[in-house]
Amino acid sequence: MSPDRIRIAVVGAGIGGLTAAIALRGAGLHVDVYEQAPVLTEVGAGIHLAPNGSRLLHRLGLGESLRAHAVRPEELEVRAWDTGAVLARQPMGATWETRFAGSHYTLHRADLHRLLAERVPASAVHLRHRVVAVTEDTDGVRIDFADGTHARADVLVAADGVHSVVRRTLAPAERPVLTGSAAIRAVVPADGPALPVDAMLTWSGPTGRLLAHPVRGGRQTAFVAVLADGSDVDGPAAAGESWSRAADIAALRWAFADWEPTARKLVESAAEAGHWTLYDREPLPRWSTERTTLLGDAAHPMLPHHGQGASQAIEDAVALAALLAHHGDRPGGVREALRRYEELRLDHTSRVRLGSLGGGSQRLGAGVAHVVDDVTWVQRYDVQAELAAAGVL
Repeated sequence: MSPDRIRIAVVGAGIGGLTAAIALRGAGLHVDVYEQAPVLTEVGAGIHLAPNGSRLLHRLGLGESLRAHAVRPEELEVRAWDTGAVLARQPMGATWETRFAGSHYTLHRADLHRLLAERVPASAVHLRHRVVAVTEDTDGVRIDFADGTHARADVLVAADGVHSVVRRTLAPAERPVLTGSAAIRAVVPADGPALPVDAMLTWSGPTGRLLAHPVRGGRQTAFVAVLADGSDVDGPAAAGESWSRAADIAALRWAFADWEPTARKLVESAAEAGHWTLYDREPLPRWSTERTTLLGDAAHPMLPHHGQGASQAIEDAVALAALLAHHGDRPGGVREALRRYEELRLDHTSRVRLGSLGGGSQRLGAGVAHVVDDVTWVQRYDVQAELAAAGVL
């Protein structure tokens, strides 16, 4: 079987699934993407694209698009929650590019999704295809959809999030652990709270943490508030695990009622917000079978405190594409590619998850230098360098 004849099915057209399609096509492989939604779109708020992820997208040819639609913050500013006094500033921008060999971007999640979608031919994306069952046999994988149709592929890549059908087959007894916290996300006009258009700001106070960053060329500001999750009448678990359900705006404003004026105005500018109840999950013991594997949140959901969700999915996509292209034309090549993919990525993403458990880059107790140093190893990591060292690239 030659690489150009391997049929790969990617389930899920989010950031991880679309990046996988781009990387796989770039490696000369045939890809079909199956998405359950009727329209190829994305919801959400602001997103961080760290250097370890951005440098890979630049190599995939998205550098110009990112520079046009994302913001490259020039500094990180730490402010006192009660007075608004600037406690410290950390240079970013060119300083981080030199230090980490890649840009740190902030952008709207929908913008990143659109930039990726534009690189995948519409003919390769099949909407309204909700997976209900996956069956492997000696010839490949059969994928059954809710409308009664099915498709076949040589390899199945499940990139459809933490509730992936394939993930449930690998971890049927999995029990998420409630952390007791929630992330409340929103996007507001930048001229409301009058924040800098080229800086990330963070406040840490007695009722939670607040992080703000520019998106859409500085015309809007995205923020995330990390708070104790006690705003639901029936408790957070009863509301279900979702990061896109509506937040209680009155409760959000109350939580910041006695914070300094700029932070308070930022929160009050939000007419609506998304509520993400934060659950932790132990790493899976395995991601792959003979012809099926997981990618992104389907493989390694993690708390958002490292800001690494998108970048880790991008790393997965690039690694998987390289390994399938390298091994696919050999006997047993698919099996070997998936084995090496899991071997390369499982331990690394598990380590990133452990960092996010402690608050990740939002830990401020040891001073602002700790904000950067805490995640230096994540930012510096280059999955393509790891692949080259292993003789794959």
